[in-house]
Order: sequence, then C-alpha cells, then structure tokens
Amino acid sequence: MTIFSVQSTIFTRASVAILSSNGLKRFSFASSFSSNALYSSPLPKTKKRRFPIVSAVDINGVTIARNDVVRDDDPTNNVPDSIFSKLGMQLHRRDKHPIGILKNAIYDYFDSNYAKQFEKFEDLSPIVTTKQNFDDVLVPADHVSRSLNDTYYVDPQTVLRCHTSAHQAELLREGHRRFLVTGDVYRRDSIDSTHYPVFHQMEGFCVFSPEDWNESGKDSTLYAAEDLKKCLEGLARHLFGGVEMRWVDTYFPFTEPSFELEIYFKEDWLEVLGCGVTEQRILKQSGLENNVAWAFGLGLERLAMVLFDIPDIRLFWSDDERFTSQFKKGELGVKFKPFSKYPPCYKDISFWISESFTENNFCEVVRGIAGDLVEEVKLIDSFTNKKGMTSHCYRIVFRSMERSLTDEEVNDLQSKVRDEVQRKLNVELR
Repeated sequence: MTIFSVQSTIFTRASVAILSSNGLKRFSFASSFSSNALYSSPLPKTKKRRFPIVSAVDINGVTIARNDVVRDDDPTNNVPDSIFSKLGMQLHRRDKHPIGILKNAIYDYFDSNYAKQFEKFEDLSPIVTTKQNFDDVLVPADHVSRSLNDTYYVDPQTVLRCHTSAHQAELLREGHRRFLVTGDVYRRDSIDSTHYPVFHQMEGFCVFSPEDWNESGKDSTLYAAEDLKKCLEGLARHLFGGVEMRWVDTYFPFTEPSFELEIYFKEDWLEVLGCGVTEQRILKQSGLENNVAWAFGLGLERLAMVLFDIPDIRLFWSDDERFTSQFKKGELGVKFKPFSKYPPCYKDISFWISESFTENNFCEVVRGIAGDLVEEVKLIDSFTNKKGMTSHCYRIVFRSMERSLTDEEVNDLQSKVRDEVQRKLNVELR
C-alpha cells in the first residue's frame, strides 16, 4: 500500500510493449492514459555530467535503452543519468545483501504462518504509467507527490514508480488475491544519511470473501482490521523479537481505517509500517465490490538500517568488500562493523532564490555533480531583505565512505555546484 512518509511505502505492471530488433529486446512505451501531473519548472538539461553515460540497462532480461528513459530534448523529463543507472540493480534480489536478507526473512514469516498463501512478485518493471502510480490508488489530482519536484517523469504519462502500490490494481484484475510486491522505487528527495532517491519497498495485500467474515460474526471492516493487526504484530515479533508495540490511527487516501505500527526499540518508538483496510473504490474498480481487503507497506532500507546498525543509507549501494563481505544469506540482524570513518569536508553556498526554487531541485543538482560523495545538504540560514528578496545558505557535507577526499577534489565539486546551481535554478549567487 502507498505510504506518504519519508522513505516509507505509495501497485501495477507497467503497460509497455517489448519489441525485438536484431535479436535485442528493447523497451517502448505504449500508454495512452491521461495525466493529472502537477508540472513545476523542470531542471534544464545539461551536457556536463559527472556520471558516465550508461547506454542501456537490463531489467529481468529486457534491455532498456537510455533514450527511452533519459530524454534530453523533452522538457517534461527529469530523469538524470545517475538515476537511470540504478534501474535493474535490484538490491532486493541479492540474497547476501541486507535488503535481500530482510526481504527473505519477511517471506519466511508469511510462508510459515500462511502456508504459502501469499504470491510473491519482485521483478515487476519500475517504469509505470501515471494512472498506475497515482489514479489507481486514489492519489488526489492535486497531491504534491504528482509534481515534478517529487516524482521522476519519463514523459507526462510515464514515471518511475514512487511505490510498489503501483502494481496493485493490475494484480487484482489478473485474479491475484493475496500477494507481496517488492521492488525498487524512486523519489526526488533531500540529502542526508537516511534519504536516497532510490530505495526499496514491500507491499502486502489480502482479499477476503463474505464467507470469511460471516463465519466470524463480525463486521467485514472489523474482521479485516483485526486480521491485519494480528498478521503484522506477528511479523514485528519475527523481525525484532518480543518488543512492545502500539497502534497509531492515521490517514491514507487509499485505506479506511488506517494505522501505523510502532515498536519500542533501543529506548525509542520506531515506526515500522503503515497499513489499513482498503478503500472499497479500489476493490470495486477491480470487480471486487463484494469483498474486503487489507494492505500494508514498509520501507526495507529503514528497517534494515535499524536491524543491521547501518548508519548511512549510501552504504547499501557500496560494492566495497569491507561492506559486502559482512553479510551472509539468511543471517538477519548481523551488526555492521564500520571499516573506516573518513573526514567530512564542509562547503557553504548562498544565493538569492527565485519563486520557482525548490530544495529538491537544488539537491538534484548537487547529486548530479557529486553523486554519493555528498553526505548531507542542510539549510543553515534564510532571510528576506527589505526588497522582498529571500536568501538561502546551504551547508554541503562531502564525505566518501571508501577514501579520503582531497581539497582539490572537493573545491572542484563545489565550483561545479555553484556553476550549475546558477545556470539551472535561476538563482543569484551571493
């Protein structure tokens, strides 16, 4: 289920056509859905790239060309090469990776307690239509998540999924009634140790028929809600042990009632997931108006950072053997041992912002130049002068997880950031 919270969870197989050309499978979009996307000013395209240009990526045996996803001549396209290169990496399918280990532990819980009743989908295309990503899960037409500031658009009708919920409607229409969907999801976001523009989510969905709740003598909504809570409390104990738990009422547009599950872990309350009883409109549009269902969604990185004591979300993407060799298939909760702590380099940048300025756009510029060498971007000062002009000052923290950065290297990155910020964001440097 969709969850509008930072690095947490918002279901349907992408409507695409796979064409064959000289024996090479390529990806082509064939969507005809209308879009209610809220378009803010996209970032101008740049010819200067820190990242090597990847010409194509492979997703489950399908070759997707760069020009199908990164379109330099399309003003509505805001997918950078740094994001395109992540397509197909699928950390959740690596059994010796913390994300894959956690996914498999959740699979084990459902297999053990539900006799393999839940089907598993983990190879669905992350390129979906706006209908799949937003409309099918009742995201309002004016919701902020539809904007170019928050979502990666390939074109006005096609996006990189923001949540695994983008596959929900199609799976229901295909006849699936109990399933888990796991995959990489994409959101434009801030830069710090817990946020990254690519992360992984798992969605759970369970449909009940009238026979189920009639036998219990309970109202259908109450029956589904009680079953949901019992299921997820068991999952929390499976992952974290005998922890204290509490349920918090909340709001999601696609479930009613809606809840968040929190556990008391390491002397603090930790939000584990969001969930609820599925809105009847979602079931009705899939021909299930006489049924009731529950859904949950969780962010794998968020839980893996806690279970494995991983301090920086960038580490999940590291190929450094000092990181990857610490984890083994089936070993949940092995505590990460830091292999080094390289010194940070701090650089400040100040500028007068324009009306179209957004912090997400600024972070995209910084990421596009520094990549994973940037650890944090933080607003440290803001003021408005007598002329009504507003100034922002940001502190950029550069730090590699694998080596020490030289002054020359950091100065070069900062210089490029200053040039690109002024050119792309219509700001005036101070």
